[in-house]
Amino acid sequence: MNSLDLPGRPGDTRVVVAMSGGVDSSVVAGLLKREGYDVVGVTLQLYDHGEATHRKGACCAGQDIHDAREVAAALGIPHYVLDYEERFRHAVIDRFAESYMAGETPIPCVACNQTVKFSDLLDTARSLGAAALATGHYVRSRLVDGRRALFRPVDADRDQSWFLFATTAEQLDFLRFPLGDLTKAETRELAREFGLAVADKHDSQDICFVPQGRYADVIERLKPEAAAPGEIVHVDGRVLGRHDGIIHYTVGQRRGLGISAGEPLFVIRLDAAGARVVVGPREALMTRRLALREVNWIGPGALADLPADGLEVHAKVRSSRPPQPAVLHAAGGVVAVDLLSGEHGVAPGQACVLYDGAGEDARVLGGGFIEATESVFARERAGAPVRDLEQRTVAAG
Repeated sequence: MNSLDLPGRPGDTRVVVAMSGGVDSSVVAGLLKREGYDVVGVTLQLYDHGEATHRKGACCAGQDIHDAREVAAALGIPHYVLDYEERFRHAVIDRFAESYMAGETPIPCVACNQTVKFSDLLDTARSLGAAALATGHYVRSRLVDGRRALFRPVDADRDQSWFLFATTAEQLDFLRFPLGDLTKAETRELAREFGLAVADKHDSQDICFVPQGRYADVIERLKPEAAAPGEIVHVDGRVLGRHDGIIHYTVGQRRGLGISAGEPLFVIRLDAAGARVVVGPREALMTRRLALREVNWIGPGALADLPADGLEVHAKVRSSRPPQPAVLHAAGGVVAVDLLSGEHGVAPGQACVLYDGAGEDARVLGGGFIEATESVFARERAGAPVRDLEQRTVAAG
């Protein structure tokens, strides 16, 4: 077995590297080339940015394709650019717009990994005769009981496991993540060692098809009917004002609400059906229970075999937050997570990722998209207990 846990010598092992044009995937290509693997670089053309093409902080743009091509030439590996724009539009952009219109907070990077990168590109890698597809994600995988399992990386500040929760066991068997044992500083130093021009290139920060981070502008262009006006309503029922479309608001938002009140108010939830923005005090943002949909389980055993009183896990509902203690329940076709310490500002559409611990070597058990949240504030006002394990549908707000 070689360093990628594959049979055969590196020189007899073809590996496709997903090259975004950034320093991380470039170093992956360099590392594998140095080890003697038969490396093929592939870059995906996903979206034409127009004015954002040469702007720092945007990924998948024309400059990035140019950079990936230059890196491949410097390393002496073949490089291909694949036009996935149509697939990306249907699988990622349209899904993003529909989720936003439904009052959710979508994560298009997860959808991109689910469909374009770890499905379509993976199939392309196989068609090129590759034994593995390598990416520049900061995450680790290794064999556990004959199958590859996913783990958090050494560099907790760069942990990207949250974005990969939907990766299936079959996909994990084909994927490799060479940067999982490195820090970002070490990666940049390797890029300098390889003589790569991207060694000091800025990391991408924005969603690639949302130049300057203006989500509402993108949604209005794709779905003009999305900007339907409606009421801004307090959680106690008072109508406080009007809005020009729920797409201009996100759960947890405080500034720019367009209303005046005698207390600080936050967006508590978005009622797409009623075209209402519901606001309230900060304590109304506290969530303890989540209902999940599209759950992907890559932990040991089967999700259906969880203990009747739930499984103690750790959960992340934001990529930038560490995992926190939680209890996972799965019964009657409903998957729910109790956050033992609660979390502020959780919104439907976000991801809840499950781990077997909180440390740097914690294993990713899976996760799902948040379908609904249970507000501690609303439950207590109604005089109902916060934990209701028999509840099949979690009440939003």
